[in-house]
Amino acid sequence: MTATQTRVDGRHDFDFIFGRWTIHNRKLTNMLEPGSAEWTEFTAEGEARPILGGLGNIDSFITTDLPGRGAYEGMTLRLFDPQADVWRIWWASTGMPGRLDPPMEGRFVDGQGVFFCDDVLDGRPIKVRFDWTPGVESARWEQAFSFDDGQTWEQNWIMSFTRV
Repeated sequence: MTATQTRVDGRHDFDFIFGRWTIHNRKLTNMLEPGSAEWTEFTAEGEARPILGGLGNIDSFITTDLPGRGAYEGMTLRLFDPQADVWRIWWASTGMPGRLDPPMEGRFVDGQGVFFCDDVLDGRPIKVRFDWTPGVESARWEQAFSFDDGQTWEQNWIMSFTRV
């Protein structure tokens, strides 16, 4: 953060997400293959609400037509740590039952949210980045993986949210 930016409290950064959404998804067919160029598209429904007096939120992600899987459900838990001034984001889904993904960690600066974590998928270590662009009637989330310890990033999933 530069000297001209001030940040009093980030607990309201995700307030834009509260409510119901139709979510258009564009996702790489093989997210673990660097340089892959085959994309698939599908629609999902989502709903988010605040928890813990605004220090967190939870949302659902439901689709009946995830290509290659059919019905798919996920959920996000986001918690704000006021002392560290960071958000931590956990994901769980029917795609990996019984698993809570490692938390993404980051914050919003100048209206954009950027979050990172280290993960292992199919035995392969990767870095993960989420980019959030909030809005009132629409919002955007993007995911990218790095297979070279953060030197380069490959976008693999884009969600375009439209308020219901």
